[in-house]
Amino acid sequence: MSPGETSTTSPDPSGPAAPTQLPTGVRGSGIENFPVLSPLLPVDLRPHFRRVYAYCRFIDDLADEQGVDANAREIALALLAAARKELHAGAADTSAHPLFRELGVTIREKDLPLQPFEDLIAAFEQDQRVDRYETWEQLLDYCQRSANPVGRIVLMLDGIGRGDLDHEAVRLSDLICTGLQLANHWQDVRRDLIERDRVYLPRVVCGVDAAFLRDAISTPDDSAVRLRYIRALRPLVGRTRAMFDEADSLADRLGPRLGPVVWLFHAAGLRVLDAIEAGGCTTLWERPRVSSVDKAMMIARVWCAKASGRFARSRSDGARASA
Repeated sequence: MSPGETSTTSPDPSGPAAPTQLPTGVRGSGIENFPVLSPLLPVDLRPHFRRVYAYCRFIDDLADEQGVDANAREIALALLAAARKELHAGAADTSAHPLFRELGVTIREKDLPLQPFEDLIAAFEQDQRVDRYETWEQLLDYCQRSANPVGRIVLMLDGIGRGDLDHEAVRLSDLICTGLQLANHWQDVRRDLIERDRVYLPRVVCGVDAAFLRDAISTPDDSAVRLRYIRALRPLVGRTRAMFDEADSLADRLGPRLGPVVWLFHAAGLRVLDAIEAGGCTTLWERPRVSSVDKAMMIARVWCAKASGRFARSRSDGARASA
């Protein structure tokens, strides 16, 4: 493979035919985080958020629970293609699938474009075909589809992101969503490699590849290997933290309806980065975790901020008033 190329895999045409029958709902505890978010949301937006959240978890399950061999990837691609058809059917109120039928209600009531939903499917399709990244730019391009659409959908649920005054809100939302995606990648380097044969560390930037990572996992006591990995990861964590720092004003900008939820996501991303750095950037051997106490403190902080009136009036409201 030459520099600048990504590693891709192709389905095995000799394998069994891929099923196209979609499961009827989110597997396991796919909506486990929604009860935490729900009280922070305006009552009128809660059912819409729940449908969007269920959709995101559903297609994530379709992509990642089939396995990693060529036939499993073929199955995942077939299921994602079926999901795309159901997405359009749901928007047209013709889907028989319960999840897409419900999502279609939100799409029609909120007049949402299908593109961000399509982009999410495209990102999961990319995961089946691309498992290595050479450059930072390639990774950010992936995040444009795998992460940023979620934030844009959230903004559009409350009527934000379509006018000239909202361009900055969209830009800051993209920074937070990309930052969250990257923080998750840096936290899960070992899991992504072992369980999914994926490496999101951009090789040209950090100077390590899958072969090094596999060897390093088996030599955890080699100080030179550990130092090389730490030096590879630490600058990536720094770049990601800069994204969150630049987007720090978004929660206040959005005001009381979306501000608290955005603040919580922003704080959660920074806390993951804090945990990575506190562990010495050794995520290849020890996965950092945000403790239950830390999570409870973040939730308490956002409720205190909400009660104190921090999100009472958005900056964009002020801009409109002075326009």
